[in-house]
Amino acid sequence: MSVSDLPRKEVNVLKGHEGAVLATRFNGDGNYCLSCGKDRTIRLWNPHRGIHIKTYKSHGREVRDVHVTSDNSKLCSCGGDRQVFYWDVSTGRVIRKFRGHDSEVNAVKFNEYASIVVSAGYDQSLRAWDCRSHSTEPVQIIDTFSDSVMSVCLTKTEIIGGSVDGTVRTFDMRIGREISDNLGQPVNCISLSNDGNCILASCLDSTLRLLDRSTGELLQEYKGHTCKSYKLDCCLTNTDAHITGGSEDGFIYFWDLVDASVVSRFRAHNSVVTSVSYHPKENCMLTASVDGTVRVWKT
Repeated sequence: MSVSDLPRKEVNVLKGHEGAVLATRFNGDGNYCLSCGKDRTIRLWNPHRGIHIKTYKSHGREVRDVHVTSDNSKLCSCGGDRQVFYWDVSTGRVIRKFRGHDSEVNAVKFNEYASIVVSAGYDQSLRAWDCRSHSTEPVQIIDTFSDSVMSVCLTKTEIIGGSVDGTVRTFDMRIGREISDNLGQPVNCISLSNDGNCILASCLDSTLRLLDRSTGELLQEYKGHTCKSYKLDCCLTNTDAHITGGSEDGFIYFWDLVDASVVSRFRAHNSVVTSVSYHPKENCMLTASVDGTVRVWKT
């Protein structure tokens, strides 16, 4: 994939949130997207046509993260009200509220089978909730972190958490083993490469770090953007050839995966770029910002 294929042309602006948008996420096939934010709502869009489809309201405070199942039937969300919500997408109803975190919840993810939701909290814990049982108690609590857990990723057998304590911790569910990689800087976002071999971590020293998932080895560092006081997303493009992430000055950056050079940067928003999401197949990405908009970019 060449640099000229990277998205940088704005094709749509998704407007409707009143206040900062804290996260935006493509669904599994990239046909739809979700956004959530300070206005306590979650919104479903067709980003390619610029159409707002539905608004989900039930949270009592800001919504910090949202994730949808691969069959698009359920979504989970979390935020400042300390709860994890499990929703029916078509009716817009909350099926269940998972309570147990002692403080704000920063991130949520479904597992592959959409049977478990894992949440990451300010209370220094990761919690796993069973969507199929009627219990509202977590089925697992991981509380070995020594500061707020900001981000979570899941594989078939592992839960991976990134924390302000400077660690990325991997928990193998099958054998109950924990591996901790200390990056020495507060971690505010982690994401997996598409081949599953690497973890990308955004740190509050304005550096993205790429780790080998099997060895914990630091493979590369990516710099140029500003990330000092906000939770900013980062991810790999769908070919794993480039890294992308937002900056507190409103810019989007693309780095070459291997040599870490900045291959593209442009102003995407008037304010902090809080979230990025890359289309699973096409050269298309979403950016969300404190300015209240979600923007859709193509080549």
